[in-house]
Amino acid sequence: MKKTGILSALLFVSAGISQIGAQSESIPLEWIDPQTQHKVVRLTRTGDNNQSFYFHNNPFLRTTDGKDDLMLYTGMVDGNWQFFSLNMRTLESTQLSNRTYGTTGSSSGGQIVDKTNRELIYQSGDSIFAVSIDTHKTRLIHVFPEELGVTISSVNADGTLLAGKYNEGRKADEIRRQYPQKSDYFTKIYEAHVKHSLITYNMKTGETKVLIEKPEWFNHIQFSPKDPEILMFCHEGPWHKVDRIWTINVNTGDYRLMHERTMDMEIAGHEFFSPDGKTIWFDLQQPRSVTFFLCGTNVETGQQTKYEMTRNDWSIHFNTTPEEDLFCGDGGDPGQVARAEDGMWIYLFRPQGDKFVSEKLVSMKNHNYKLEPNVHFSPDKKWVIFRSNMHGETHVYAVEIEKHYASN
Repeated sequence: MKKTGILSALLFVSAGISQIGAQSESIPLEWIDPQTQHKVVRLTRTGDNNQSFYFHNNPFLRTTDGKDDLMLYTGMVDGNWQFFSLNMRTLESTQLSNRTYGTTGSSSGGQIVDKTNRELIYQSGDSIFAVSIDTHKTRLIHVFPEELGVTISSVNADGTLLAGKYNEGRKADEIRRQYPQKSDYFTKIYEAHVKHSLITYNMKTGETKVLIEKPEWFNHIQFSPKDPEILMFCHEGPWHKVDRIWTINVNTGDYRLMHERTMDMEIAGHEFFSPDGKTIWFDLQQPRSVTFFLCGTNVETGQQTKYEMTRNDWSIHFNTTPEEDLFCGDGGDPGQVARAEDGMWIYLFRPQGDKFVSEKLVSMKNHNYKLEPNVHFSPDKKWVIFRSNMHGETHVYAVEIEKHYASN
C-alpha cells in the first residue's frame, strides 16, 4: 500500500462516489483520528457488509507483474458471503466467487489463499472450490460426504494439502445449532467430549487422511507458512481447562504440545504462526484476567519469549511483521476477559525488553466488539488493517502507522 497510490485512489473514488451506494455515502473515505493523529482510510467502497480475513489467515499476495499488493476479503452479496480481491494501490475491488448459497468466508475457516498456485480456496456446503486470483476461473476440488460435515481451514506451504476436521455424527454441529450463542455452545461442546477427526486432503492424489481421532474438540487449524509438513491445531474448550496449542507432522504423525499451563486458571489461546513459521505466538494470561502477555514458542526448540502488557493494552487478537519488530492488536471492550476500562483501540506495540510499549492508532469507542476487528499488517508494514462497524455498516479500514497532523 503506497501512500501516493492511496491518495490518488481517494480522488478517483470521490469523483465517482455515486457508485458506492446511498448508505455508504455518509461514511468517510479517510480521516485523521483526532486523539491519535493517525490517518484512517476506508478500503472497501461498495456494499454495506465487508470483512477482512480472520487474524491468522494471510489475505495478501502480489499481482503477477509484481507492481501492486492484493488483499482478499469477504463481502455480503444478495444475503450470501462472497470473496473479493482489492488492489491496494487503486482500491479497485473484483468479485471472485459467486456461489448461489454463498461461502463460509465470514468465519475463521474457509479463508484460504494458496500462494503457490495463486488461488483462493473456499468452501460452499460440502464442496471445496478454488478460484484463480488472476483469471477468476473457478474449479471444483472435492465434494466431501455430507454426513461428515467436514470443514476445511488451511492449505500447506507448497499448495498440495488442505487441512480440516469433522465431528462424529455431526454432534458438535447439532449442539451449536441448539445453542447458537458462543457463551452457551463453547462449554457444552467441550463437556460433550464429541469425537473429532483432524484430517488432510491431498489435492494431487485425492486422498483424505485422518491424522488424529479423539473425544476432544479440534479447532484453529493452521499450516505453517513455510514448512509444508507442520500443522498447528488446538484442543478447544474453556481455555483454563485445556492444554490448547499443538503441532503435528502430517507425514510422521508426531505431535507436540507448544505450551503447558503451569498454574490454576492460566489461559493461552488465539495462537498464530510468525510469518517465517519459526514461532507460534499466543495470548497468555497467568492467571486469567490478572497478568497479560503475548508469548511466543519456538516450534523447534520450545524456547519461549514473553512480552508483558497492561490490562488496557490487552487485545482479542494480535499480529506481527515478518521481522517481528512490530506487533499490533485490536483491543477489546469492558466485557472481554481483560475487563479493560480503556481498551477500545487499534494498537501498535513495540517490544522493549520483556514488555510491550503501546501506541494507540484508532479509537474504537463506536465499534461493537461482537464483531471482532482482527488485525493485519499491510505487506509494506506501513498500515494496520482491520474491520469495523464504527459507522453502522461493516467495512475494512487501514490506519497508517506514521502519524499525521490535521490542518487548522
